[in-house]
Amino acid sequence: MKVLYLHQYFTLPTQAGGTRSYEMAQSLIARGHQVTMVCGLEGNATIDIPQTKKKNIRRGMVDGIDVVQISVPYSNNMGLVARAKSFVSFAWQSVKFALKEDYDVLFATSTPLTAGIPGIVMKLFRRKKFIFEVRDLWPELPKALGMTNPFWIGCMSVLEWLSYHCADGCVGLSPGICEGIKKRSQKNKPITMVPNGCDLNIFSPSLKSSLDLDGIFPGDKVAIFTGAHGIANGLDAVLDTAKEVLKKGRKDIKFAFLGKGKMKAHLQERVENESISNCLFYDPIPKVQLARIVASATVGMMVLKNVPAFYYGTSPNKFFDYIASGLPIINNYPGWLSDMITKNKMGEVVEPDNAEAFAETLIKMVDDPESLSVYSKNARLFAEKEFSRVKLGNEFVDFFEKIHS
Repeated sequence: MKVLYLHQYFTLPTQAGGTRSYEMAQSLIARGHQVTMVCGLEGNATIDIPQTKKKNIRRGMVDGIDVVQISVPYSNNMGLVARAKSFVSFAWQSVKFALKEDYDVLFATSTPLTAGIPGIVMKLFRRKKFIFEVRDLWPELPKALGMTNPFWIGCMSVLEWLSYHCADGCVGLSPGICEGIKKRSQKNKPITMVPNGCDLNIFSPSLKSSLDLDGIFPGDKVAIFTGAHGIANGLDAVLDTAKEVLKKGRKDIKFAFLGKGKMKAHLQERVENESISNCLFYDPIPKVQLARIVASATVGMMVLKNVPAFYYGTSPNKFFDYIASGLPIINNYPGWLSDMITKNKMGEVVEPDNAEAFAETLIKMVDDPESLSVYSKNARLFAEKEFSRVKLGNEFVDFFEKIHS
């Protein structure tokens, strides 16, 4: 089976960012299938592959994946119009490429929702099998975050409906996403849940060591957050918590933020203006380097803006990195992840928008090494049992083979 895999934000393990598409491509290859990955530019980061004769297109083999990189830059710091232009441009370039490429199944992963456009076009004009992966429900999440523009919402609603109806099958990353697809699709649409998984060979408790981060000193207890610093992440709540921790005289507890995003400058300004001295910010780093830092932290923070659509509608990479590392978790929003954390005793869950409760729970956690040890062991065991990338990768390929047959 030849798979044309479209992911605008594709990244390698040697780059900063999520590597789900890389890992899933490897799962397909391990089962004897061929993968051509079409991607754009995250910022201005080019992949080390040759420039082709076609302007702004690079192509070459990377770890068995035929990678095609189209020079369509994207950054989550872009404004709405600039982002829309980037999304549409990548979709259009992907359509032109897919019209000429030899393949059996087109697989497109969102976000952005425009990832579905090539699949829709190829389904209509080339009658190719199309599988659509949904990482976030659009327009549901933008609406929940305050988007009110009826034009954009209308366009996304139409595109969502077309993507689901043209797809031969859909992959959702969480229970809420799968339920959302089901509501908007034809009856009996093949839908499977394949959440983000744990890279058990990269993230491991065995990597625990002294944290080598500026501003972190021996004896410090570190609550870490890795990933996007966007509106949806609700990181102001952590800064509010950090202020409460300082009020309680706990200067030994530090909050480390690794990543980038639209809200990072705002958060750094708050830290400076409000003298929140226990909050430290770092640039994103590749997964292979991040693994040692995550394993060496004291607690991993699962934080999102308090929006009900997030409760069962997200599958954050950081959660799976944390549990693979045996990192105890503190979570500040309800949903399927908080249910798992509580049921499997992997950490603590606090109510949303309550900085004092967050601070008190965090202090209690870092001052109780016996409980931290239990949480750590339970997290790694749960990661191995339920979310091994190998296990999920095989389920992913099984679904492809079922749709292709």
